[in-house]
Amino acid sequence: MNMMQQGIGYFVADVLDTLWLAGLQKEYAEARQFLVDHVTYNQTGSVSLFETTICVLGGLLSAFHLSGESDTQLLHLADELGMCLAYSFEMDSGILPETASLQHQKHVYAYQSSTAEISTLQLEFHYLAKLTGKHRYHKYVDKIMDVVLKVPKWDSLVLIYFNTITQWFTGDTIWLRSHGDSYYKYLLKQWLQTSQTEPQFCKEYDTAMEGIKKYLAAVIPNQNQTFIGELLSPNSANPEFSPKMNHLVCFLSGNLALGTTQGCSLAEMSPLELSASNREDLVLAHELAETCVHMYFDTASGLAPEIAYFRWTNPATGVEKPFDVNTQLVKPNGDILVHASDCHNLLHPETIGSLFILWCITGEAKWHDYGWQIFEAFEQWARLPDGHRYSNLLDVTVVPPQHADKMETFFVSETLKYLYLLFSDSSTVLLSCYVFNTEAHPLPHFTWNK
Repeated sequence: MNMMQQGIGYFVADVLDTLWLAGLQKEYAEARQFLVDHVTYNQTGSVSLFETTICVLGGLLSAFHLSGESDTQLLHLADELGMCLAYSFEMDSGILPETASLQHQKHVYAYQSSTAEISTLQLEFHYLAKLTGKHRYHKYVDKIMDVVLKVPKWDSLVLIYFNTITQWFTGDTIWLRSHGDSYYKYLLKQWLQTSQTEPQFCKEYDTAMEGIKKYLAAVIPNQNQTFIGELLSPNSANPEFSPKMNHLVCFLSGNLALGTTQGCSLAEMSPLELSASNREDLVLAHELAETCVHMYFDTASGLAPEIAYFRWTNPATGVEKPFDVNTQLVKPNGDILVHASDCHNLLHPETIGSLFILWCITGEAKWHDYGWQIFEAFEQWARLPDGHRYSNLLDVTVVPPQHADKMETFFVSETLKYLYLLFSDSSTVLLSCYVFNTEAHPLPHFTWNK
């Protein structure tokens, strides 16, 4: 949460590169001028360190690069924000609080931080260090990863919180939604960003994917689809598998595909270039994407609920997990169930992002077609009558779904960007040359100067 007396240009910075990529030059110029003329980050108040880094810093850096890396005023803004956020890195443990003061005299202390949030700052500060030559930026975030990588994992998987005093993972769950998701994203992308020169991240990513396949991947019976569940009480004598998947987990399909080819098209590769593990990951990427798409297509509105539960039989006992009485099947005789409290849609980007990556890597038309069908559902149900605005939806299992009168910035910065790129020339942002941060801001690969 951002608690500032003045604004920080959050929405404008977050959507700036979407405007550039879509060719909306007039709107881009107006947004860029607003940031340059009216925004400063050297002010009192506190912000979410994670959200401000991925949305605002990531947006500024991406726009700076895409517009030619000559806009010194944008780079100055990014550097100013980087310096203000960097005050929070001055912690003895090297592990950061979730809330950051933008001024030096106010440190915010926290004994526990989100695992995903402390490990999802690296792409942005690495690139800022590369552009400015200020190596303290990447040293700050490298210190975090040095600590995180050396701490023992649960068969390469991580609990969703990190204790800054003990420097140990904590919590009672392992999952790939919020607080866990982007830890796994950035393991792969840190390796890709610096042109595959830091193998420790690739090694950690590969072992984590093996852990996910071993403990979290499961298949639903009737529709024969794969989903990613959650592990409860993993450190107890009897860890419990929960057949619950948040829409956020749909990022994994694209991440798996990206990891198999490092962003290259399969058409450009020999089959011999893919290891057995790579091929297994690519199959899982396909299967998971199909499941995520069914989370959309099986509802009355054609849009996915925020959370789904799946029909699941415990392979150890052969006993099917009973359904909750407040759960409804979204399709007769199907396997996807939704609780009344989970049937809303926040216009999330994870499925669309994975379809974009699969389209670029495989060239299979079905990913393109799926994306178009989802886009049409957004247009039909999420677009407001005035034609200029969109809204979250309260219940996707009924038609027409009621609007929530709210739209998150990620709908423009991520969902619409991925949709635009899905239907654009695949060379617009080459996956073999860029990494998308967790807010879908493309940042270029590079190498550190010796």
